[in-house]
Amino acid sequence: MSGAVLVAVAAAIGNLLQGWDNATIAGSVLYIKKEFHLESEPTIEGLIVAMSLVGATLITTCSGPISDLLGRRPLLIISSVLYFISGLAMLWSPNVYVLLLARLLDGFGIGLAVTLIPVYISETAPPEIRGLLNTLPQFTGSVGMFLSYCMVFGMSLMEVPSWRLMLGVLFIPSIIYFLLTVFFLPESPRWLVSKGRMLEAKKVLQRLRGREDVAGELALLVEGLGVGADTSIEEYIIGPANDFTDDHDISADKDQIKLYGPEQGLSWVARPVRGESAIGLASRRGSMANQNVPLMDPLVTLFGSVHEKLPEQGSMRSMLFPHFGSMFSVGENQPRNEEWDEESHAREGEDYASDGASGDSDDNLQSPLISRQTTSMDKDMVPPGHGSMENMRHGSLIPGNAGEPAGSTGIGGGWQLAWKWSEREDQDGKEGGFKRIYLHQGGTPGSRHGSLVSLSGANGHPDADYVQAAALVSQSALYYKDLVNQHTVGPAMIHPSETVAKGPSWRDLFEPGVKHALAVGVGLQILQQFAGINGVLYYTPQILEQAGVGVLLSNLGLSSASTSLLISGLTTLLMLPCIAVAMRLMDISGRRTLLLSTIPVLIISLVLLVLGSMVNMGSVLNASISTVSVVLYFCFFVMGFGPIPNILCAEIFPTRVRGLCIAICALTFWICDIIVTYTLPVMLKSVGLAGVFGAYAIVCIISFVFVYLKVPETKGMPLEVISEFFAVGAKQVAAAKEN
Repeated sequence: MSGAVLVAVAAAIGNLLQGWDNATIAGSVLYIKKEFHLESEPTIEGLIVAMSLVGATLITTCSGPISDLLGRRPLLIISSVLYFISGLAMLWSPNVYVLLLARLLDGFGIGLAVTLIPVYISETAPPEIRGLLNTLPQFTGSVGMFLSYCMVFGMSLMEVPSWRLMLGVLFIPSIIYFLLTVFFLPESPRWLVSKGRMLEAKKVLQRLRGREDVAGELALLVEGLGVGADTSIEEYIIGPANDFTDDHDISADKDQIKLYGPEQGLSWVARPVRGESAIGLASRRGSMANQNVPLMDPLVTLFGSVHEKLPEQGSMRSMLFPHFGSMFSVGENQPRNEEWDEESHAREGEDYASDGASGDSDDNLQSPLISRQTTSMDKDMVPPGHGSMENMRHGSLIPGNAGEPAGSTGIGGGWQLAWKWSEREDQDGKEGGFKRIYLHQGGTPGSRHGSLVSLSGANGHPDADYVQAAALVSQSALYYKDLVNQHTVGPAMIHPSETVAKGPSWRDLFEPGVKHALAVGVGLQILQQFAGINGVLYYTPQILEQAGVGVLLSNLGLSSASTSLLISGLTTLLMLPCIAVAMRLMDISGRRTLLLSTIPVLIISLVLLVLGSMVNMGSVLNASISTVSVVLYFCFFVMGFGPIPNILCAEIFPTRVRGLCIAICALTFWICDIIVTYTLPVMLKSVGLAGVFGAYAIVCIISFVFVYLKVPETKGMPLEVISEFFAVGAKQVAAAKEN
């Protein structure tokens, strides 16, 4: 996974530049005010600081749709260019108006980076370490702030500190960021798949995962293109084919799926369990257990039921799930037609031809997973052509080299991807199509060994070794009824060109699952900003100075400005080890658990700050309580409420509308940031410092309740599975309201 890690580190440098800029403007504004004589013009002074916020807010309104249209990587390149131009402009700045323009351009760069870097990392990272890698922006942002405070502190010791140099030096790291975005960062594979550029997506995935066989994940990305699919929860029992069938023809049962293993002659059969699925029961029991909390979202329990099913160790787990399958069922030996991307075919010539040599046999593919029962649709199909439905059902459209070593082809987090062909009759006759199945191994006691009586028509052995798997079943993106009579080619089959041309639609935002996810994302962004981080940051130097730190540093001969900068730098330094701990825990404890564990500490810290402001317990005790409270607040904020809202917002939306939805969440973030920043002085005059911190404590209490009731746990789950769960959860909420 080193490829994905290096790409995430390179992308996170954009947040390092954001943190750098935030710290330099805080330190240089004192010197700007003196040079331009702004003591009597507080509006201009405020604009110099706030112009980057204005720029970030403006660019965020359109960054999401543009990133869905042009890609993530081009906008990251533009962000680095904006950082570079604004740095040079601030280094020059002959007057305040040029400085304001430079700050506006800087805000554009910040807005693009803050909005798109979490999305980019989420779309390139493996599910198992996605939380860790998506905490990198928080870490690099804090590193940027610390380095900037160190630089500005050093410059403040000079006889004539140069604010132009403080601000303009930004252009140097922006050059490094530009070179990395142009020459090192690949385009997001999920965005490439959404545009039908399958060969490019395959090459990027191979680079990111460090292996040749990425067919399973590539298929997953195709399946993630749908929005608001009609998803149901089922349960399957998986066991060796001979244990289930005993030489019985599996095609006689349309509901079962034959799964082929990587070794010759090794295969399993997955058969649905009649009745309620384990996840469905767990979700229902969880909802009943939480009847004392009537507002508990069924989605929270649904996600939790998956994470409670920890996989067991055993022969079937070690044999089956690591090599559970990659793509389609192995058909008869036939040439493989693999023209996924006609444009790529024309562009890449020999490279493309070698990628999908027509002489390769399908038997060389690794453990495909489509059930190939014969159906009446066969005689209604168009003749097999390039990328036709016939090839799709009996062959493979995923390019793959013959003789590639067998490897894990799961889709991450213990999930596996399979398909089956299903038919139903309506007034127009028989209609068939692929059903997509996301399988997840159940690890509840007794799930591996036991009776197969619950399997309808099973002839298997009672003591057979088998695995219980929960399944999310929905309409596959690989087949739509209106494409059956078209002579489709490659991506037209997978993702119709008309749909690609349309891009994301605002109507998609009203799909139940997307609306549900937006409510969670926007709610977290609002609560994060009103939880008090800006107020505590603003008053940290004052609080620490009251604690005697300022007097100690002044005795060393430092000016008040240098003392303030050094205190801010030390405060930022405290954040780094805490963020490192959060990075480690993000994929172990999980996002929801970290939030529920850290928010109570924020509440306690704010209550102590209120007491320190209201009750006179002596200067030493008051200062000590305030100092400890500030340190605790910072440390636990950056472990939970700092990075997690952005991480979750980058995970919970479907691929097709991810850019649009993340832009809405980021716009909410910036608007709330502006509101909090400019209402803080007003609140201080009206309710005082104790009132401000008390209000922040109330918001943190509301945040805890919101997270407990509404925010699910997404650790280790593929992005596409998360989207499916939101669709299921939205259906459960709608059903609960009807009942």
